[in-house]
Amino acid sequence: METLSTEKSFGGVQGVYRHASGVTGCDMTFAVYLPPQAEDGPVPVLWYLSGLTCTHANVMEKGEYRRMAAELGIAVICPDTSPRGEAVPDEDDWTFGGGAGFYLDATEAPWSANYRMFSYISQELPAVVAAHFPLRMDRQGIFGHSMGGHGALIMALRHSDRFRSCSAFAPITSPSQADMPAAAFARYLGPDRDGWRAYDSVALIEDGHGFPEILVDQGDADNFLEMLLPQRLEAACRGGLTNLTLRMQPGYGHAYYFVSTFMEDHLRWHAARLCDDI
Repeated sequence: METLSTEKSFGGVQGVYRHASGVTGCDMTFAVYLPPQAEDGPVPVLWYLSGLTCTHANVMEKGEYRRMAAELGIAVICPDTSPRGEAVPDEDDWTFGGGAGFYLDATEAPWSANYRMFSYISQELPAVVAAHFPLRMDRQGIFGHSMGGHGALIMALRHSDRFRSCSAFAPITSPSQADMPAAAFARYLGPDRDGWRAYDSVALIEDGHGFPEILVDQGDADNFLEMLLPQRLEAACRGGLTNLTLRMQPGYGHAYYFVSTFMEDHLRWHAARLCDDI
C-alpha cells in the first residue's frame, strides 16, 4: 500500500492511499480519516460510498464529516466509485464506465474483467484496511450518496451480519426500475433481469433480505427523484424485516449542499449503533 498524502485535521489524520487490486485488476485509490482516538487503540469504522462521476475526493472536500467523526471517535473510509486506468475499459459517458461502477460485479465483457466493485468493497478493501489501520472491524457501518447510497443499501442488506448501521443520502433505491441505471445494469450484467436483483435494494427486500434500521434523507427538490424512487423503498420496507426512517427534506436538491447539511445527523446515527457499549 502506498501513502499518497496525509493531513492533520481536527486532531486526527486524513490520508489518501493507493494499492494494487487483484479484484479490479488495477490500482485503486481510497481515503481514510482516523480520529484522534485511534492513537489509543482501534476505533469503529464507517464506510462512505460516493455517487456517479465521483472519486474518493468528493466527500473529502465537500462532505464536512471530519469534525464530527473526530468528536465521536469513528474512522471514515472513502473508496473510489469504479476501477480506473489506461487498461480499464471506459466510455465518455457520465452514466457508464469510470465513475459509474454501480457497486456491482459485472458479468458482461469487457466490463467483467475490472468492474467488480461489490467484491472489492465487501471483501478486498476491508482486508487491506484491517491490515494497515487501527480499526474495529467488528463495528462497521456504511452510508453513501445517490449511486453510493444504492451501494450502501445493497451492501448492508447482503451483509447484515457484518454491518451494525446503514444510512443513505438520496439513494438510487430500485435501479432496475429506473431508465438510466437500468441501461447500465443491462450492459454490466446482461439482459436477464433476474440477475439484477442482487444489486437492487427494493428487490433484495422483496426477496427476503432485511436490515434492522435504515435512515434515508431525501430532498424533495431533487431533480433526480424519478430515478431515485424513494417511495418504492418505503413500500418495500412496510411491514417487513427492515425499519426504514425516510425523511423528505423540504427544498433540498441532490448536491453536496444537501449531503453536508445532514452529514452530522448521519454520523450521530451511526455512532449510536457503533459506539453504544464501548
